Amino acid sequence: MVRELLEKARGLSIYTAYNTNVDAIVYLNGETVQGLIDEFGADAVRKRMEDYPREINEPLDFVARLVHALKTGKPMAVPLVNEELHTWFDSHFRYDVERMGGQAGIIANLLSNLDFREVIVYTPHLAKRQAEMFVRKPNLFYPVVEGGKLVLKHPWEAYREGDPVKVNRIFEFRAGTAFKLGDERIVVPFSGRFIVSARFESIRIYTEPGLRPFLPEIGERVDGAILSGYQGINLRYSDGKDANYYLRKAKEDIMLLKREKDLKVHLEFASIQSRELRKKVIYNLFPLADSVGMDEAEIAYVLSALGYDELADRIFTYNRIEDTVLGGKILLDEMNLDVLQIHTIYYIMYITHADNPLSEEELRRSLELATTLAASRASLGDITSPDQVEVGLRVPYNERGEYVKLRFEEAKRKLRTKEYKLVIIPTRLVQNPVSTVGLGDTISTGAFTSYLAMLKEKGEL
Repeated sequence: MVRELLEKARGLSIYTAYNTNVDAIVYLNGETVQGLIDEFGADAVRKRMEDYPREINEPLDFVARLVHALKTGKPMAVPLVNEELHTWFDSHFRYDVERMGGQAGIIANLLSNLDFREVIVYTPHLAKRQAEMFVRKPNLFYPVVEGGKLVLKHPWEAYREGDPVKVNRIFEFRAGTAFKLGDERIVVPFSGRFIVSARFESIRIYTEPGLRPFLPEIGERVDGAILSGYQGINLRYSDGKDANYYLRKAKEDIMLLKREKDLKVHLEFASIQSRELRKKVIYNLFPLADSVGMDEAEIAYVLSALGYDELADRIFTYNRIEDTVLGGKILLDEMNLDVLQIHTIYYIMYITHADNPLSEEELRRSLELATTLAASRASLGDITSPDQVEVGLRVPYNERGEYVKLRFEEAKRKLRTKEYKLVIIPTRLVQNPVSTVGLGDTISTGAFTSYLAMLKEKGEL
């Protein structure tokens, strides 16, 4: 069933934008973490943890937020705003791997490796170092304008000298890693990653003015678009531009992509530390999207920005399925989405309206493909061919699968759900993943493209 659905999805053409970067990955161990704590002192680290810095201005901010992430075992991303700290990081860590990062880049390489019919990826910054991280496949293209016409080239042939490169540092941690914070012994409960995301003025999220008139042509050419990276927008820039300027352009981009046909657009949401920016992204872009993907922490952030603080707090504190379902219903209705996809470590969920063209069984099949692809990626570190879906099929569902199904049925009985289609499946959980980077992007890509494939089969696309 999963194989057949993947085969259908591979017939699609997909456009993805905007964010790419170099991921410099460190595989953490207890000794390294202990060394960082000892360098600054447990008391200083504990006090800064209480302050909970929202961005990294100095090394202690990093250590405090890292220890917090390790203690909870939850994946986190915190922006690095002080460009001078590059030297400190490079002097303290040896990077185990350097590879493609950023949602658009990861998604483009994944779709290309899965042999989708055509993958068009756009990022406003394409230095040679970045271009060389795209896979060299004949189905992968970067749009450029030559002689007043749209030309599709491989990213390897389209790079520009002098473009800036964004480097994100990713600290992968494993469940069971132990260290001491003063007298407190901490054991990491879950595997995950802590991302130090570079947020510098030189890196911006936009479509170059020369390419924008050709977005309708791109929209007409593809079956769907996956857009991401809005978390990289700054509230204000030194040249006088601000978030409102770039969000206006982002809205125009979506409308241009949809101008020639009702193109399905998926937004992949990522944590935005600033509540003000989060609110702007939600209110400006969500109503133009057909589909949105996020994890359970991100739905809580979104609900908080929409004014549902009590419900957001419940999701953060208790992580109950019924609260996530309620929050999903609110978001689906308030933002007028076709489909909302929520992925967590133990389950993936779809929430749509009752009149959605796909049946609950078809939606379930879409989620099955999504979790299988993620299990393949977690097992191998990357997916390099469609055949590797077999690896994910051999990964068992997580041990809480039956409990998840039971709580989901309880939630449906408690809440008014007749006007909705609600589908949940347990995740296939790799106990010792080679890497956790890109798993959420893989889930969302597998879900959205298989959703499109089934819509197309029904003549709804």
